[in-house]
Amino acid sequence: MNPIVSPCVNVCEMDEATGWCRGCARRLDEIAGWGSVPASRRQQVMAELPARQAQMQRLGRWLGPLPAAGEGPR
Repeated sequence: MNPIVSPCVNVCEMDEATGWCRGCARRLDEIAGWGSVPASRRQQVMAELPARQAQMQRLGRWLGPLPAAGEGPR
């Protein structure tokens, strides 16, 4: 089984309105506990990130990477 790598993109700025990082869309507790939580929880967080990123893009708050061509909005 492949390890779940951190979605961090080294753009660490928390958005006050959503509570999510503007670079990776995780909450502070998700960032701080990333290495110690079970893989199932990391998978769950990873599954939630595209919707969070899309919401932040719509709000003009997203600072993370844009989707590659053909991927559509995240």
